[in-house]
Amino acid sequence: MKILLTGGGTGGHFYPVIAVAQSLRKIIHEEKLIDATIYYMAPSPYDEKLLFENSIIYKYCAAGKMRNYFSILNIIDTFKTAFGILKATLDIFTIFPDVVFSKGGYVSFPVLFAARIFGIPVVIHESDSKPGRVSLWSSAFAKRIAISYPQAAAYFPKDKVAMTGNPIRKELMTTRAEGSREYWNLDEMTPLILILGGSQGSKKINEVLVDTLPKLVENYYVIHQTGKDNINDVTHMGNVVLNESLHRDRYKPRAYLNDLDMRSAAGAASLIISRAGSTIFEIAAWKKPSIIIPIPEEVSHDQRSNAFSYASTGACSVIEETNLTSNILFSEINRILMNPEIAEMMSRASEKFVHLDAADTIAREIINIAVSHYK
Repeated sequence: MKILLTGGGTGGHFYPVIAVAQSLRKIIHEEKLIDATIYYMAPSPYDEKLLFENSIIYKYCAAGKMRNYFSILNIIDTFKTAFGILKATLDIFTIFPDVVFSKGGYVSFPVLFAARIFGIPVVIHESDSKPGRVSLWSSAFAKRIAISYPQAAAYFPKDKVAMTGNPIRKELMTTRAEGSREYWNLDEMTPLILILGGSQGSKKINEVLVDTLPKLVENYYVIHQTGKDNINDVTHMGNVVLNESLHRDRYKPRAYLNDLDMRSAAGAASLIISRAGSTIFEIAAWKKPSIIIPIPEEVSHDQRSNAFSYASTGACSVIEETNLTSNILFSEINRILMNPEIAEMMSRASEKFVHLDAADTIAREIINIAVSHYK
């Protein structure tokens, strides 16, 4: 059995692919099915360590991004996509997988195009409430379509769609509560705020947070994932604004949080502040109250609708980036953390939102399609 995975470019696309691969391995092992060779095709491996740990073979495939605004890069990326289609066609002819699973995004287009040429069954997953162009295009020939938000169903053929939720890696399915405060050197009485700016970090969130820090550390610890490119600047600015603070040790900026860092920080956190990508589903799995700050619509077509879809359940509050100031952020943090009933309501609502079996559900359908070729 051969299964080809595609989709990536950001952690929001890549990590759910890994979650599905983990479930594929688990089901195949538990049910003693035909062993599977699993491939991942994208412009970059994104996280080679995770691919290796999950026995996934990486195949390079170029892909170009089509931006919603004029850019000379659109012309260059057209040639990248053409080359990617040629490369994907040759590689898929050689591998000839039983099924292709796509997480969408521009990087999956060449692979899906080639799969369509050869008539290979395709399963797609759309993690946003407003689908992207590649997901909409591929839905016409996809065999099955999994979605994370019920609002996305309106964009796809009804007979193909299943509401599965978003796949979460097993490493991040639960938090590490015991020993989490010791891990981060936190006292037992002071609440912790965990701030996640996405895989690239967020300059706007970083700047507003730094302005808010002197007031925040009076009452809270702050663990701040800044993004690798921002850590030096943010650490320097944090040191400057907290120079005279008696609680400057309560601010803990980090470029990146590995799995243990994340599970421990989430386990100790009283509130999480995040972008509106796939991290929403991890926050919901952790049953944590949250403030969601979506990327503006002109940059990302989906995050605003994701944020308000999640907020409609009562699990979070939303601050749009155009309204984000240090005073508004500080006020909203206090509103939630100084009113335990609000935090508890958000926690309960988040539990109802998440589908912890999403990866298993999708993996099961992929296996069913793949195994049917051997009957």
